Amino acid sequence: MNTLLLDAALNFGMLAVLGAVLYAAPSPLLNPPAVPFGVRVPPDKARATAVEEQRDRYRGAMLVAAAVVTVLASALGAALGTLTAGAVGSLLLCALAAALWTRAHRVIARAKADGGWYGQTRQGAVTDTSLRTDPVRFPWNWTVPALVVIAVSVVAGVIVYPGLPDRLAMPRRSAGGTVHETYATSVWTAFGLVLCQVLLTLTMAAVVAGLLRARADLDVARPVAGAARYRRYLTAMARSMMGITALVNLMLLGLSALMWSDIRSAPLTLAVTGVPLVAVLAVVVCLVLRVGPSGSRLRELTDEESTGLVPRDDDRFWRAAGTLYVNADDPAVLVPKRVGIGWTVNLGNVRVLIGTASVLAVAVAASVVQAVR
Repeated sequence: MNTLLLDAALNFGMLAVLGAVLYAAPSPLLNPPAVPFGVRVPPDKARATAVEEQRDRYRGAMLVAAAVVTVLASALGAALGTLTAGAVGSLLLCALAAALWTRAHRVIARAKADGGWYGQTRQGAVTDTSLRTDPVRFPWNWTVPALVVIAVSVVAGVIVYPGLPDRLAMPRRSAGGTVHETYATSVWTAFGLVLCQVLLTLTMAAVVAGLLRARADLDVARPVAGAARYRRYLTAMARSMMGITALVNLMLLGLSALMWSDIRSAPLTLAVTGVPLVAVLAVVVCLVLRVGPSGSRLRELTDEESTGLVPRDDDRFWRAAGTLYVNADDPAVLVPKRVGIGWTVNLGNVRVLIGTASVLAVAVAASVVQAVR
């Protein structure tokens, strides 16, 4: 009975959080204010009637759908004792949100074209060369917590390794609840999660280093103040990403400890994974509420007269309702997102295509080797 209640709570929590995120998706908290539903508009049209109407329609439909799917999937999951209902419900909500978003994107783009919103504007672009000559420094001190967790994991693993049993158990969610699969004890199985910590830390550090040199999203109306604000945004994002890395490493350390001690408690496993993930969610919420997309919620520290310019209308380079950037003439690899907070890759850049192909080739080769073995 406790397992059924736990599965029901997990289904409900997962769908409730997802529904809340999808409901809030069109909010300026999660997207650049002048890019409603992925459509670039002049700042004075960010709250035009057509935009507000589509926001209201999207939110109304998502509110009803999220409530219905959450209740039905939670009840079904409780009756069957499985998280499959929650997973299916999540897919349905995401599919509906994508359809509603695409419809709103098309309606706003049509209103923008029919109304000539860019007809009487002065479009422009701005860059800050000091971001290259004097870039925001990598937050080395913020990597210390992640490295300390890795060091503790390695030391603990070395100490307990000689006394480990012949087989190690790892928890895994299945249709029937939490199950434990056993693997022959070896250096790779015992230290597999520690290796994941190392790879995660190196990957996140590389990503942060790349983001610090990514193309900046500056305010063309107030370029000096915008550049200062963007620097603070980069600093906050870099520190947060390394902090999130430390939290995920801590979760992996907890899972390693459970594996090494052969503890197969579902509630304890849930606590070990859930507490760090809640902390990660808290960091993300703080970024959304206090920083915003490209630092839009950060307070300007200097007064500056407006140039009267608006960002260039570059809708032609954005596909899939403003979620994918494809521009072969743009040398940038990373560009600020239109939908959500952060950056996305330029799929028209040859280096991105080569890198993606290389990763896929390595993944396929590894799968073939594993299958042959």
